[in-house]
Amino acid sequence: MGKGISADYYEILQVNPKADQEMIERAYRLLAKRYHPDNQDTGDAGKFGTLMEAYLVLSNPEKRAAYDFNHEGVKAHEENFFFNIQPSRNSEEETRLYQAILLILYVARRADVTKPGVGTFSLEKLLGLSEKELEFHLWYLKEKGWIQRAETGGFAITVNGVDAVIEKNLLLRKDRLLPQDIESSLSPSLFDPSDEVSN
Repeated sequence: MGKGISADYYEILQVNPKADQEMIERAYRLLAKRYHPDNQDTGDAGKFGTLMEAYLVLSNPEKRAAYDFNHEGVKAHEENFFFNIQPSRNSEEETRLYQAILLILYVARRADVTKPGVGTFSLEKLLGLSEKELEFHLWYLKEKGWIQRAETGGFAITVNGVDAVIEKNLLLRKDRLLPQDIESSLSPSLFDPSDEVSN
């Protein structure tokens, strides 16, 4: 059933690796309702099975501890694998961070225009930021009208955001935080907004 030990159970449940039991329960209930095979609109037996697998591990303290110890995704998250941004950033670093968020959401929109959402946890992993650090930047981009909340809870770039990416030549810049081939750097699973739960 599911993806086995290589699966990122936190990503499947769309919770932070530091989420408490209550958050895990809440995320599971929300997603289980959505993917249960009896749901005629959004039921998905495969996703439901994977969700159950993730929940059975993360809801059990002993299994969760063993999973956390062995799972590379959690270790990568803790080590800020994408790039290191120091807590105190100058204005240039702040600008580059906004650009990185826009590029991630731009690639997601290009990958599937009808399901463009990228979840908060996925953004945290890619950017090496905590949820708290990311909160301000997402608020700013949302207020600018460059991103919006998708129906499924993730974030998606808007038309104005796409214009900003094009006008600022972000796809061509050499000094951005993302690697040159961003599409190969981003996991396709990040673009599935139906896996997203808003924290």
